[in-house]
Amino acid sequence: MTYVAWVLLALAGALHVYIFWLESFAWTADSTRRTFGTTVEQAEVTRPLAYNQGFYNLFLAVGAFAAVGFLAAGHDDVGLALAVMSAGSMVAAALVLVLSDESKARAALTQGLLPALGLLALLVSR
Repeated sequence: MTYVAWVLLALAGALHVYIFWLESFAWTADSTRRTFGTTVEQAEVTRPLAYNQGFYNLFLAVGAFAAVGFLAAGHDDVGLALAVMSAGSMVAAALVLVLSDESKARAALTQGLLPALGLLALLVSR
């Protein structure tokens, strides 16, 4: 179960790196606007906010990758703390998303499922 947790946490990190790229560098692209349901005008106005938000996703991803690295190296306390902080924040952000706008339930599920399963697998392996 430990390896399953590591894979799920790493996949959660990879997903958040992708979200970082979308928000910080591809925000006004047609495909990104379709994904997030924004118009050209909305994307231009919100570009600085999305750029900043993208980096939050990158930092959460780095935390998840670091957690896996520390866990794999046998530093269980540090790895667990990083996993709970980074993956827990990913799950919390998904909950905030769906609670703020129920029409974003699919996006919230996409954003929160891998880190939630990774944390669950990590806790079961303990």
